Amino acid sequence: MSVVRQVVITGIGALTPVGNDVKSTWESLVDGKSGIGPITSFDASALPVRIAGEVSGFDPSTLLRHKIRRRTDRFSQFAVAAAREAVGDAGLEIGEENAHRVGVVLNNAVAGVTSIERNVLALAERGMRAVSPTFVPGMIPNMAACEVAIDLGVHGPVTASVLACASGNYAVLEARRLILSGEADVVIAGGTDSAIAEVMFAGLSTMGALSRRNDDPAAASRPFDADRDGFVYGEGAVVLVVETLEHARARGAMPYAEIAGGALTTDAFHVSAPEPSAAYAAESIRQSLVRSDLAPADIDYICAHGTSTRANDRVETQAIRAVFGAEAGEVAVSSPKSMVGHLIGAAGALSVMVCALAVRDGIVPPTINLENPDPECELDHVAHRPRPVPVRAALANAFGFGGHNCVVAIRAV
Repeated sequence: MSVVRQVVITGIGALTPVGNDVKSTWESLVDGKSGIGPITSFDASALPVRIAGEVSGFDPSTLLRHKIRRRTDRFSQFAVAAAREAVGDAGLEIGEENAHRVGVVLNNAVAGVTSIERNVLALAERGMRAVSPTFVPGMIPNMAACEVAIDLGVHGPVTASVLACASGNYAVLEARRLILSGEADVVIAGGTDSAIAEVMFAGLSTMGALSRRNDDPAAASRPFDADRDGFVYGEGAVVLVVETLEHARARGAMPYAEIAGGALTTDAFHVSAPEPSAAYAAESIRQSLVRSDLAPADIDYICAHGTSTRANDRVETQAIRAVFGAEAGEVAVSSPKSMVGHLIGAAGALSVMVCALAVRDGIVPPTINLENPDPECELDHVAHRPRPVPVRAALANAFGFGGHNCVVAIRAV
């Protein structure tokens, strides 16, 4: 008889618009604190959207030597900072004897857009010699994972995948697979993104995807509210240390929660809009339960994708109702994006972190700004204030551009 191996989270690191570490981020989310404000990264005065969820107070000079800072984009710097916190939190020591058994799965969605913008402008204005020799290796999507591996001395499998806004969730599932396949004993996994750049906001503004509530930034991200007018773009990184329960106990580490399983499906419908019947989003939720040996009745909390866009919130609600049926309204649901905005490649990893901490602490953070609930999105959205809930198991939803649907199931150990 084969022994079921439990894969658990033993360390967490975070850098978000509401905190530069896990403790401050979690306290802010539970307190319903918004991290959304006017854009400071560039002059946005000429744009119709002038608000974002920015990471404040982050100084890479305290983290990285000058030479490394010059070669790295901000999304990679975020990843290194969050990975160091996660490894320290897990009490994980990486040395010659185990470095080849430690992996990194660090995903993103837009990678080095700020570096691309800066160097393209330099080329246009001053010619080829103005383009940095570190431009290409600094901006490509795998660099956050590689910089983390270099920083920590990791020699096991190192990968990076791009699944738009589902990237962070998928990193957690891929880490679990690497461990269960025997390719690694420990995986440092998560998501990162930082693209608060004029070209990004210009593009998303012309799409009509972003909230234009410039006069009241803290109220701009309002998932499931009838008055929502788009999502708020954000930045950040969340990184987890993942290993088997047996491995964690052998080195004296305390797990936050188990990664029970998950599922990935694809709408194959449109480059940005979700498939309107919600059939494939629902299937990702359904399969995540099946593969985790969980039933809908076992789920006490759903960390919703909850972007604050018309279509996404409606379709996600349909998907939850399709799986949970008459009991859908009995499950606590909330969206941290109401406070931090959409962290893009880091969004799913943040949701997994929120589920793990909800399991640990028995509390569900609120959905803020839910003043006028949309009747099409009727669920138990834990509006305004946190709720004490004994969370036995939780789901982290992520649905990305291109039709990626990725759900991760988290369970108490």
